[in-house]
Amino acid sequence: MILRAATVGELPAVLEFWQVAAENDSRPVDTPAAIEALHRRDPEALILAVDGDEIVGTVIAGWDGWRCHLYRLAVAPWRRREGIGGRLIAAAEGRFQNFGGTRSDAMVLDDNTLAHGIWAAQGYRQQAEWSRWVKAL
Repeated sequence: MILRAATVGELPAVLEFWQVAAENDSRPVDTPAAIEALHRRDPEALILAVDGDEIVGTVIAGWDGWRCHLYRLAVAPWRRREGIGGRLIAAAEGRFQNFGGTRSDAMVLDDNTLAHGIWAAQGYRQQAEWSRWVKAL
């Protein structure tokens, strides 16, 4: 298994992978246009875990020049508990450190209790004094 940036040709497969491996409730639907825009703006942001020709994990490591943000951590259900999520998080953190980032945050739904364990195991803690405010555009 290797970790590497997604290629433009893999973006449709990533969308399909997220339908199976990612938490998709309580969030806007991912679209080809959205993932293509991400890739155009920052082709290194979408990190894949690939085993042969199979995508087995993803994370988006977004850097806006000020903050480090993690999104769409997903591991294939049949490959969980193998350390893939931890390796993806470590790769994202390494990317942020190369940019000079000093703190990373992860977007994790409160009800996605399955994900809470991996984030806690990697040293992330829920920050009770902050709330996320959103507005659909």
